[in-house]
Amino acid sequence: MSQQNSTKWTAEVISIGDEMTSGARLDTNAQWLSQRLAELGIEVLFHTTVCDTLAHNVNVFQTAARRVDFVVCTGGLGPTRDDLTREALSEVASDPLELRKQALDHIETLFSSRGRPMSERNRLQAMFPSTSTIIPNPLGTAPGIDLRLREDASDHVCRVFALPGVPAEMMPMFDQYVAPSLVSNNGDQHVIRSLVMKFFGTGESAMEERLGDTIARDRQPRVGITVSAATISLRITAHAETAQECEAMIADTKTEILGRVPEYYFGDGENYEQYHAIDSSLRSRGESLMVVELGYAAPLNDWFASLGDTPSYRGGLSLANERELRRHTSASALAEAITQLKSQFDVDWLLLVDGYPSLNSPLVREPSETMPNASVKMLVSSPDGVLHERKSTIAGHPDILQPRIGKTAMEHLRAVMAATDLA
Repeated sequence: MSQQNSTKWTAEVISIGDEMTSGARLDTNAQWLSQRLAELGIEVLFHTTVCDTLAHNVNVFQTAARRVDFVVCTGGLGPTRDDLTREALSEVASDPLELRKQALDHIETLFSSRGRPMSERNRLQAMFPSTSTIIPNPLGTAPGIDLRLREDASDHVCRVFALPGVPAEMMPMFDQYVAPSLVSNNGDQHVIRSLVMKFFGTGESAMEERLGDTIARDRQPRVGITVSAATISLRITAHAETAQECEAMIADTKTEILGRVPEYYFGDGENYEQYHAIDSSLRSRGESLMVVELGYAAPLNDWFASLGDTPSYRGGLSLANERELRRHTSASALAEAITQLKSQFDVDWLLLVDGYPSLNSPLVREPSETMPNASVKMLVSSPDGVLHERKSTIAGHPDILQPRIGKTAMEHLRAVMAATDLA
């Protein structure tokens, strides 16, 4: 890390494990880490995946330490014989492993709180290269390692952050420890804050065009864009001397973004989705919702059920087709069936999707092919009994087609609810 502040920092992401090199598990950690590093202004030059062999781990770390400023690796910190990250780093640094009581106490407390006996092998997770620093892991038994590797023949120092492979543990450890540590390497900036804004209803390229220079790579604060199953996330990341300065920059950038694309925005948060926004709106109104999904999927009922105990969601039905709906009610017409269901379950709103196509279409012969366009009808029955219909033609890869239909239905519901607010 001998570079000057005016020079761009570089990084390598290393993924460790036979499950990755064999193809048994998809490496999503590398993608997430690369996005986060880019948002911090650090250029990721290499992705490396290595098996659970000590010699190969040593070789990978030696190579990475010579060519980048930072390494973030995941995996190999467990208690089993094939978890070799700490041994590899010890060998590369010529730094013997030592037991850290702080880490051991945390591991023992975690096992005790879960009512489980601790295996003797779990003591290995409290072993660290003697010059390294512990990265706390509040959620698991695998603390991370922060270690500097120095080349004898030069002044170059590579800082290695070793994190567990479990995403639910790795991600908060990166955000709470690694990201602030990376920012602190820039002499006059010590605080980092971020905000994730969520959008639905447009494509990534159209979104980028609307945002313009807001997402320029050299902008401060930085705005990164990612897409998952048609939901767009914008992460605003600010660096400054104080948290207050960061928050002010984020607020200004959020206002600018909303001035450019207000119609697709539905809320903030890494894991915030449209069903959270709908639940919040219904709670504030003191109203409730029922969902009816026809066809060969039911993502909406799964998503709303995941909210847990909420007064806004009364439940839902998943049926093969409209005829099944009529068979389960006494009404002869779809509108009458909806009215009857609302009365029967005492709900204010009803959202109906008609319907999800089968993913086993005979027209799709290869996994890479998209489904034929699906014509889908979405009905929202508002508290006054008025039916608001939307017909959409939706296409996409089979992996995202059903979620995209469900998300489009939620977008329609949110639009109707917003219109009633204005009425």
